[in-house]
Amino acid sequence: MPITKGFQQLVDEAMAQVTTYSVSDVQARLNDGKTQIVDIRDPRELEREGTVPGALLAPRGMLEFWVDPASPYFKPVFADESKEFILFCGAGWRSALATKTLRDMGMSNVAHIDGGFAAWKKGSAPVVTLEEHKQESAARKG
Repeated sequence: MPITKGFQQLVDEAMAQVTTYSVSDVQARLNDGKTQIVDIRDPRELEREGTVPGALLAPRGMLEFWVDPASPYFKPVFADESKEFILFCGAGWRSALATKTLRDMGMSNVAHIDGGFAAWKKGSAPVVTLEEHKQESAARKG
């Protein structure tokens, strides 16, 4: 059975429907208390490359389940309507699709970072190792 709509068309359609921020836009909002950065990359990527300080780690494969209050995997952090959730992945493709999906689920307070983590690093934005992130998270819960 031939593919009738390829990944690029899906990504392009998502990009046309979602809010997209540049790295500098997001950097300016990192500590405003109204923004929650969400890293949807898989654990291997996190281990290899690190992440954004303060990012919520939400693997792409679990995202819809973590967002839906009816799911046994629901994470209450996603119910905070006072925050805007800004997703990123490696290059911006998965996060565009994920952002569209969350919008389709009814979230209006969701966006993504143009170019993903690759653009984040290229823009010399702050990065922490996965181990540093774990320590940072433990200190916040402390």
